Amino acid sequence: MGEKPLPWLLKIAIYNNIMVDNFKIAVIGSGTMGNGIAHVAAQSGFQTLLVDINQDQLNKALSIISKNLDRQINKNIISESEKQNIINNISLETNLQNCKDMDLIIEAIPEKYDLKASIFKELDSICKESTILASNTSSISISNLGNQTKRPENIIGMHFMNPVPVMKLIEVIKTMHTSESTIKTIIDISKKMNKIPVECNDYPGFISNRILMPMINEAIFCLEQNVATKESIDEIMKLGMAHPMGPLELADFIGLDICLDIMEVLWIGFNDSKYRPCTLLKTMVSSGLLGRKSGKGFYNYDWF
Repeated sequence: MGEKPLPWLLKIAIYNNIMVDNFKIAVIGSGTMGNGIAHVAAQSGFQTLLVDINQDQLNKALSIISKNLDRQINKNIISESEKQNIINNISLETNLQNCKDMDLIIEAIPEKYDLKASIFKELDSICKESTILASNTSSISISNLGNQTKRPENIIGMHFMNPVPVMKLIEVIKTMHTSESTIKTIIDISKKMNKIPVECNDYPGFISNRILMPMINEAIFCLEQNVATKESIDEIMKLGMAHPMGPLELADFIGLDICLDIMEVLWIGFNDSKYRPCTLLKTMVSSGLLGRKSGKGFYNYDWF
């Protein structure tokens, strides 16, 4: 007897999985989030193009990815040969024009609307019609970015968490125009990356940072108003709320400039004074005290 024909729904599922498996992914921006996303994409078997305007930054990013893979080797997560395969999946590029044949592009440049809008507009003119344009923004309107393009149905948010190779969540942000096909594709890709995708609608700050950043901002108000020391504020939240990091320690880890950017998006987006950024936060950012990446924030970091 011959084999029974596959049900048509199963055929479609298999076809979609094959399509996702063959996706070519570009990541725009090779900073902390960009190199982390490229790492995870390449480790999941995707041919990954990491794009930045600065070749030195790209070389630095690849070095960071290599060191992070070495950590995985030391933890017996991957082997030496698997590391080499992952590195071989990554190509470096300084010319945005070479993204034209990509199936998915994940933008991970600094959290500034004008920069992101400009990139989306340029990518829309370069890429094939079927290319999905995703943003790793942590708070900026996906709808507004989509308005820069002629493909609103292919625009979506993919908000990875830091550090990307470790954190499981991808916040998937859909607009009123994002197609079901685009959503399904991003869900499938997220799962292939061994992540857990969770959907939400496009509102300022989405879910994660609409809840997290006001808490951090309030902790900064507590410090500014001398309610307690920074150590006490963090200890209370760690011991009393079972948070792995206190809010001020977490702000240093995220970057105070990023915290301020997100609070300003919330403040402007909702026009509600409860989201106003704390003056101390603004002063520290203008003074270059950005947290771990600058060597000093609420705490000092002696590796600088």
